[in-house]
Amino acid sequence: PSPAGNMVHHNNSCLHWAGQTNFAIAPSRSGTNFSKLLAVAYLLFTSALCLQTPTATAMRLVVQRVKSASVTVENTQISAIGPGILVLVGLHQDDTRSDLEYCAKKLLACKLWENDNCAPWRQHVKQKQYEILCVSQFTLYGTLSKKNQPDYKLAMKADLAQEMYSNFLELLRNGYEVNKIFDGKFGAMMDVGLVNDGPVTIMIESRDGVLESRSSSLSSGNIDG
Repeated sequence: PSPAGNMVHHNNSCLHWAGQTNFAIAPSRSGTNFSKLLAVAYLLFTSALCLQTPTATAMRLVVQRVKSASVTVENTQISAIGPGILVLVGLHQDDTRSDLEYCAKKLLACKLWENDNCAPWRQHVKQKQYEILCVSQFTLYGTLSKKNQPDYKLAMKADLAQEMYSNFLELLRNGYEVNKIFDGKFGAMMDVGLVNDGPVTIMIESRDGVLESRSSSLSSGNIDG
């Protein structure tokens, strides 16, 4: 057996990235620290891989409950809704169809309104028959450099993002009603106006849901190709 194999007991799983790694290092038989160093290096390497896993896919929605919202491009209003939801949609460079489906399902089921008995957080947009206005927003993945300049390298590239964004809108229309889903103009400079009702603003990210789904598939032996 290898020295590292004798010294490291590694109980971590990348699918359960929030858990802690339990390990033990036994005294080296050879009297040197080489085996200890090898074991620690292995631990650091595998831990780094696991910490990277949650950021692999993370579609991001900023959801705002509104009394009204609109999008204007070049001084022309192209979309407007009354009561409903304004959604800023950010696509991560590693997002897949699973991320689109998760976020679309969560958005349509998000209970932001009270019911007829005035109990809060009981009804979603479909129950209220309200509208949804989506606005593509690659800047949701902006990070600041050392010079405090925005960097958008985590955002999906424009050509693929436009296709994925269109697919996301189609999922919403299929899950609700075609005439209830509105859109801005992908890639354009937009003036977005809204009256936030509350205000109520929440964020939906696909990362946790997609990882849970993949974890369940792996544990049950069902892995999609």
